Amino acid sequence: MRVLMVSWEYPPKIVGGLGRHVEGLSEALVRAGHEVTVVTGDSPKLPEKQVVQGVEVLRALPHKPPGRDFVEEVMLLNFNMVERMVSELVGLSTAFDVVHVHDWLGAYAGKLFKHALRLPLIATIHATEFGRNGGLHNDLQRHISDLEWWLCYEAWQVIVCSRYMEGEVQHVFGLPRDKLKVIPNGIDPAKLLIRGHADPSEVRARFAHPDEKIVLFVGRLVREKGVWVMLDAFKDLLGVVPEAKLVVVGKGPEELYLRDYARRLGLEHKVYFTGFVDDETRNHLYHLCSVAVFPSLYEPFGIVALEAMALGKPVVVSDTGGLSEVVSHGLTGMKFPPGDSRALAGVLADILLDFNLAQNLAREGKREADLYTWDRVAKSTSDVYREVLRSAQASGWSARRELGGRSFEVSHYGRWNGNKA
Repeated sequence: MRVLMVSWEYPPKIVGGLGRHVEGLSEALVRAGHEVTVVTGDSPKLPEKQVVQGVEVLRALPHKPPGRDFVEEVMLLNFNMVERMVSELVGLSTAFDVVHVHDWLGAYAGKLFKHALRLPLIATIHATEFGRNGGLHNDLQRHISDLEWWLCYEAWQVIVCSRYMEGEVQHVFGLPRDKLKVIPNGIDPAKLLIRGHADPSEVRARFAHPDEKIVLFVGRLVREKGVWVMLDAFKDLLGVVPEAKLVVVGKGPEELYLRDYARRLGLEHKVYFTGFVDDETRNHLYHLCSVAVFPSLYEPFGIVALEAMALGKPVVVSDTGGLSEVVSHGLTGMKFPPGDSRALAGVLADILLDFNLAQNLAREGKREADLYTWDRVAKSTSDVYREVLRSAQASGWSARRELGGRSFEVSHYGRWNGNKA
């Protein structure tokens, strides 16, 4: 099967978890014997076309002039992704079986590929504008939500990563249950290994003193990640565990506010904001930390929590969204009510002061995380592709196209079959 994947980000360009998801899924699909082409945005100093771990990656050139706002930037990116694919399609003897779009950021291009190439469209909704903001409060949020609905409407099948997201998408977009498929995310522990030769003690010295216990957060610095809740909790935690040190890995629009908030709480000497770090440094910090904490107010899944668990680290997560489905309280990790900083301080203290508890949580958490492989995700996703293709075939959805002086019939499976015009 040949899959056209549409994603606005792809490693090494990483904004959130979406790009890593597409990378893990695409590589696993290739291992399973499928052909995958990812069309995505540009990345500095990388070729427009390359094969990475068997995945063909096509990067659209940057657009000029720039858009007036984020939504227009996304639309222009979609135009460029379409232009990139058109140049590839001319002269091909075969095309694709399905097009798989990730979030509204690829909706324009995905819809065009669906109708122009007569390809069944599958959409993965990683998060919703409604969920991220706790409702729709202005015209921009309502517009983005409309685009998300539009993508779901155009899709033959919609994939979500948790039961929580299944309920949210049904509620927000009114999707019928039989149009939804729940496929949890996966992780690749091999990409969390330390491959360089840096001395761990030297890496640690950059972020904490030798006697400090590192409490680690990894994620985008946006409101829904709840980093401010962690700062409130840390002020209480230091009264019980004065050797604790909070390391915040990531960047985002909330960074300046959070730095200032930590200063106002008197935590400058106990909180280290790293900003963006490379994967090797992030992996070192995972290995060096005593506990990883993810205090999200809204979290469709939480790959970073699984990564910490896979490395044998105890985790603390807020009892919300997909995190609730991944972590079993007291067994594979600890949970606390979203936004409750005192409860968060309490469970952090329990882990940092009770070695046996920390070890048990780490051991059982790793066993749980080991179940979430990208190969399992690829298998479930392949099943969706096959189901959609069978449905498309039964529906009689096909069209004829003329290309380069030859007549092409697009079959129900999306293959171009050339015959003399």
